[in-house]
This record gives sequence, structure tokens and C-alpha cells, in this order.
Amino acid sequence: MNTETYEYLSDWARENFAKGKVEGQAEAILTVLSARGIEVSEDVSEKIRNCHDLDRLAAWLRAAATVDSSDALFGDIS
Repeated sequence: MNTETYEYLSDWARENFAKGKVEGQAEAILTVLSARGIEVSEDVSEKIRNCHDLDRLAAWLRAAATVDSSDALFGDIS
């Protein structure tokens, strides 16, 4: 099933699909930082996990590939 074009019929399904996307993006950011050996403080981890803006999360994910520290993640794009 292609979820990009599937039209969810209930508000519950739409909300949970969106929540899953947000959680997945947040975990991807933390995974990239971890794989690069970059330490992530509890505050930074919480900030990432509490963000619900998919555009901002996508920007942070792109930045996670190149930043030198987790704090630098928020530099010009927070």
C-alpha cells in the first residue's frame, strides 16, 4: 500500500499517521547523530522529540549529517 496517496478516512488515522511521521523523523535525527559519534544531551533529545513541525525536523535531519555538535543542529534553522 502506498501511504503517500492513500486517503485516510478517519481523523484518528490521519492524526496517528502524522504522529508516526514526526516520531520517525525525530528518531532519524538522533540515529544520524549517534552514528556520527555526536553526543546528544537530554535537553537536545527532548527538544527534537517534542518538535511537531515536519519541515523543521527535515531541516534538522539534513543538518545532522554535517554538524560538529548536537547544539550546532539548531544554529541557523531553529
